Amino acid sequence: MGYVTRPDRVNKAIEGENAFGVYLHWPFCAAKCPYCDFNSHVRHQPVDQARFASAFAREMRAMRARTGPRTVTSIFLGGGTPSLMLPATVERLLGEIAANWSVAEGVEITLEANPSSVEADRFRGYRAAGVNRVSLGVQALNDRDLKRLGRLHNVEEALKAVGLAREIFPRLSFDLIYARPDQAIAEWRAELEQAITLAADHLSLYQLTIEEGTPFYNLWKAGKLVTPDADHAAALYKETQDVTAARGLPAYEISNHAAPGAESRHNLVYWRYGEYVGIGPGAHGRFVEKGIRTVTMTERHPESWLEMAERQGHGVVEEEYLTGDQEGDEFLMMGLRLTEGVDLARYRRLTGHDIDQGRLESLVSQHLIEPMGGTRIRATPDGALLLDAVVADLAA
Repeated sequence: MGYVTRPDRVNKAIEGENAFGVYLHWPFCAAKCPYCDFNSHVRHQPVDQARFASAFAREMRAMRARTGPRTVTSIFLGGGTPSLMLPATVERLLGEIAANWSVAEGVEITLEANPSSVEADRFRGYRAAGVNRVSLGVQALNDRDLKRLGRLHNVEEALKAVGLAREIFPRLSFDLIYARPDQAIAEWRAELEQAITLAADHLSLYQLTIEEGTPFYNLWKAGKLVTPDADHAAALYKETQDVTAARGLPAYEISNHAAPGAESRHNLVYWRYGEYVGIGPGAHGRFVEKGIRTVTMTERHPESWLEMAERQGHGVVEEEYLTGDQEGDEFLMMGLRLTEGVDLARYRRLTGHDIDQGRLESLVSQHLIEPMGGTRIRATPDGALLLDAVVADLAA
């Protein structure tokens, strides 16, 4: 397919609320990480990739009938582990997107990958298929913690994959998890400094969260897994912000750091409350249909989704139609994650009313929200740590 990567050629008008993304969910993994609560599944027999790709194509056609003609500004292949797909499968999926919607000349096409050596060998094939940004699930840069996190790769494989990705793809990001058991601040600082030297222009840095239903949750509940207390986790968060800012990768979102201009365009679709379709098992979409923001959710179980898509053209099992106030709540929750904040004039357009000035002034006085000039506000660093409560107060 060979889409040309020219970030400077993307129309700025479609990077904000008018952006339109396509998310493809490949639900299969080689192993289930003990902290993961994503919709991912292990299969011990080869997956029929051609059959799944045909079902993805059918669901795309069903979504195209609902969205109408749009210009795709970003594509994200997430999972699961999309790097378990053959390059030919990726090429077919990208071709199906182009057959259903117009594709912007400078479209960002991201593929999530695990840095095992077998998958890294496919990188050149993904690049030839059109992928121009890769996001690597590194998660740690020491073998002790990689083993604790249930990762299948070691540090040597991770470094090899990062080096290969930097050589092949115009853009690269990778993930690290911090606030891990027994993690000292100095240890995290050293790991973070190493990551910055490797990353080039983007890092996703997530605090370890214990999600119900995961093996880590069972261990934590039984007292066999001890995570940092709130004060230590906050100190690790502050260290993260300080080190990345000093090294030219400031946070542009609570957990994401980039050099100016290297932000993830697809994730900005979410955080700026743009529109996107979700294709594949367990994918969610949010797009305006007949003037109403519609939420779609597909069947999570891969084989059940496959049968539904083959039988009826899609695997959507649940839909929700949002009111203006619900849109406003989501707009605040997503946008206040960004350092650029939100425009309260848009909040008014979505909801039909202004935010209560008394509540806003109260949050400003508590140093949880700060004005940015005009009608924009953003969460302060303290407010970002209490974002759920801040949004609940603003939207009450």
